Amino acid sequence: MIDHVRPAFLRLSVISIALYFLRLLIRLRRMTCMALLISPPPRPPPPPPPPTTSPSSSSSCLHHKTFSKHHQQPSSKLDQQLDHHQILPNNINNGIKNKLDGRGATNFSDEVNNKPSRKRPARLVVPSTGLQDSIEKVKRMDNIMNMKEFEVIQGRDFFLASKKGRREVMEDRHAVVLDISGDPKQAFFVVIDGHGGHQAADYVAKNLGKNIVNELQGVGKAGNQIEAALRGGYSATDKEFLAQDVHGGACAAGVLLKDGEVHAAHVGDCKVVLSRKGKAITLTNEHRLSREDERERIENSGGFLHCHNGVWRVNGSLAISRAFGDVHLKDWIICEPEIVKLPLTSECEFLIVASDGLWDRVSDQEAVDVVSRERNNLLESCRKLVQISSTRGNRDDITVMIINLHNFKIITTHAHDHADHIIAPARPDSSNNYNHK
Repeated sequence: MIDHVRPAFLRLSVISIALYFLRLLIRLRRMTCMALLISPPPRPPPPPPPPTTSPSSSSSCLHHKTFSKHHQQPSSKLDQQLDHHQILPNNINNGIKNKLDGRGATNFSDEVNNKPSRKRPARLVVPSTGLQDSIEKVKRMDNIMNMKEFEVIQGRDFFLASKKGRREVMEDRHAVVLDISGDPKQAFFVVIDGHGGHQAADYVAKNLGKNIVNELQGVGKAGNQIEAALRGGYSATDKEFLAQDVHGGACAAGVLLKDGEVHAAHVGDCKVVLSRKGKAITLTNEHRLSREDERERIENSGGFLHCHNGVWRVNGSLAISRAFGDVHLKDWIICEPEIVKLPLTSECEFLIVASDGLWDRVSDQEAVDVVSRERNNLLESCRKLVQISSTRGNRDDITVMIINLHNFKIITTHAHDHADHIIAPARPDSSNNYNHK
């Protein structure tokens, strides 16, 4: 019996062991397959070292990297402005595109070009050549775009307030030259109203006073010599600007205070008004086409005048007859100023020099009355005049300058005798309905 059972038991044991090893083998194969599935792919061979670059190529990389770093973490005022304004003016964008589309393009190094693109594209790409010039252009335009809506300035003997109108860019400017020839009683003040852009107004503000001071060198007290110097300064500034080959123009009303006299010189429709014992004395006559003498002058020189909705325009374009610039109309839009001179007496209180943004809504006498009520705070007077014009619907740029005449007077025994004989150019009857710009 035992002999029959033992072989059967042995057979069962062998079968059990075989099944055990078979099960173990299957489990090992399964684990091997799982390990193969989750194992990482083999690493690619390391890239070959980059080729040696020339000094110019390294410089390109350096410029680009520096600009990108500033773009990500602005550390200067200009970088903060670039981050704030995501959309740059069209003329700058076009200039950058021209540099990158094959016209004056600059090649960056392979290291820079092979960088992966960012999720947020750079706002400005500047080639390494001309980098500083491009940044300066952006900075200047950014300053223009960020001009204050309302600005007040208090200087020595003058006060100013200005407000931007409906246009995107403020086109009014002003300039002051004090202590001419080292004399505190000699000064030049001017308010400028640009049209067709701000370039002409910028140029006049920077150069007119300088050119007049140059013309005054060696000039005595004779009135005709001072008048010739003023005309020379206006003419030189106009010719210099025309040589820039830039479109646009500018009106200007300037005041030269010299040797106890005031000389008012203007082109266009900016105006100078004197307060004499509270009475408004208009020293300028706007160069508008409502003046018959200006229309005749233009027609006699071959110009074409067109009247639409009650507004006369030269060649259907401009509604003023004299200005700086306007190269396409220069045969008729001259820059010859009309000049008025009068002595400063004890009755002369202040001058108001302003762009047409004020005078189209505020009369000469009303402006003098507003300032007279605020004689102890002339800066507040400037602000009030700007606000009055704005509340009456003016949408043009407004600039108002008030000049305190107290420190410029040189009282003589004969000054008062001549004061009543000053006659400003005849002023046409104006209904303030000339929407000329």
